[in-house]
Amino acid sequence: MENREILSTSPDVRIRYGKLAGAVGIVANLLLFAVKITVGLLTSGIAIIADSLNNLSDAGSSALTLFGYALSGKPADKEHPYGHARIEYLCGLFISVIVTFLGVETLTGSIKKLSGEGEESVYPMATVIIIAASILVKVAIAIFYTKVGKKIDSVTLRAAAADSISDVIATSAVVAGMLLTPITGPLTDGIVGCVIAVYIIVLGIKLIRESSDILLGQAPGEDFVNGITTRLKNYDGVLGIHDLVIHSYGANRYFASVHVEVDSTRDMLEAHDSIDNMEADFRGDGINLVIHMDPVCVSDPETNTLRAQVSDLVQAYGEEQGIEISMHDFRIVKGVTHTNVLFDVSISSDVKATDRAIMDVLSGRIRQIDPKLNTVLTVDRDYFSHRMEQ
Repeated sequence: MENREILSTSPDVRIRYGKLAGAVGIVANLLLFAVKITVGLLTSGIAIIADSLNNLSDAGSSALTLFGYALSGKPADKEHPYGHARIEYLCGLFISVIVTFLGVETLTGSIKKLSGEGEESVYPMATVIIIAASILVKVAIAIFYTKVGKKIDSVTLRAAAADSISDVIATSAVVAGMLLTPITGPLTDGIVGCVIAVYIIVLGIKLIRESSDILLGQAPGEDFVNGITTRLKNYDGVLGIHDLVIHSYGANRYFASVHVEVDSTRDMLEAHDSIDNMEADFRGDGINLVIHMDPVCVSDPETNTLRAQVSDLVQAYGEEQGIEISMHDFRIVKGVTHTNVLFDVSISSDVKATDRAIMDVLSGRIRQIDPKLNTVLTVDRDYFSHRMEQ
């Protein structure tokens, strides 16, 4: 994982900046909501009302940002040993449902407008100017979120900035509808209202899915996983890694475990000390990593030869099936009548073949090398949406 400036890694500083960004977002979006909902109700402008609800949802998102950063500094307790940061995701799911419901209500009103049940909207030029001015406010909010997001390395604030830009587009569509209504007729307001309502519904469903995915245990990002694996491989004495599992309990709060292979002839006390130092390094970056040390025999010629043969068989099987597969934890136990060959293979969680089918095929092919070889095989399914670098 790359080194960042102290400002982005200091928890106290991140919390203060996050709270500031959330508070600014709440105030700005509530003011925009109040102005737009007032103008919309006075002019019966369904498109303006629809756009005001979008600002209300943005205020809710900003409140979540403020609430989430406030809780991120709260220490774990007996009932919540992993902290309280996931409350942010629960609040996000709740507000996402409300946003979707408001979008449906707005769509219903817009359809009534198109059917002629609503009143014709008349927009004074002063109203057009007020709504157009709100676009500049959203542009300023987007710039503010972008700068703060970069300063504290916050994905949440960068996403909020992108959402503000999309709001600029939506409000621009409202202004266009207000200007075109006198020319194209009263149906224009209803049409624009439908477009924005659909946008709100889609946004709400997207937010519901994102919040649900995190709560259900969404796979960590590829860059994050590869950053951990690359860093682990760069430590002295690490021959390989596998079985990396990562759990997220909020922003910058991760609990993980991994198996690290080391030379079996290495002094175990020295190797264990190295493992302790590696775990301490990761804790400094907010990753509570537990490392299981796997001694690997690398000095026995017979084991090395058989390992290479089995590795070739495993790779050939992967190419035949069109899947990515890797082998680890290889060792042999010699006996009088047979030799046990023990190893694990890692595959993606979306591979269709059953574990038993994979085991049967590989065991049969290993027996072709020598009928006395008895395969003891374990199939590991990746906990990621992509294959981890081996």
